[in-house]
Amino acid sequence: MNQIDLLVIEDNIGDMILLREAFEEHNLLNSFNSVRDGETALSYFQEKSSSASLPNLVLLDINLPRINGLEVLKWLKSHEQFKKIAVIMLTTSCSKKDIQTAYENYANAYITKPSDANLFQEMVNDIERFWMKTVNLAT
Repeated sequence: MNQIDLLVIEDNIGDMILLREAFEEHNLLNSFNSVRDGETALSYFQEKSSSASLPNLVLLDINLPRINGLEVLKWLKSHEQFKKIAVIMLTTSCSKKDIQTAYENYANAYITKPSDANLFQEMVNDIERFWMKTVNLAT
C-alpha cells in the first residue's frame, strides 16, 4: 500500500478539518493539501502542471465559490496532464442533474456527504478502504 497525495477542494472549513483529521489519523497520506474555492483550485493545478507532485486523489465539492466544482472537474479532465487523477465528487448535492453531469465529465465517483458525524466518519473510512487501500492510483 502506497501513501498518496490528496487534494481536498472544499469551502466548508469544518468538513475540511474533519477530512484532514480522519485521513491523517490512519497515516495513509504522503501529503494533504486543500483549497477553498474553484478559482484557487485551477490556479493550484496550473502552478503544478509541470511538476511531478500532482495529487493522486482529489475530493471535490460542487458548491464552491467563484468557480463551481463541476466546472473544475470539466477543466481538469480536459487537460491531458490531469486526466489520470482520480476525482471523487464529495458534496451535499444529491441532484440527479449534478450526478449525471459529474459522470459525463469523467468523475471517478460521486458521494453525497452525510450530515451525521458518525456517518461522515464511516464515509471517510469507506473512501480510505477503497481508494487508498484497494485501488492502485495513477502516479
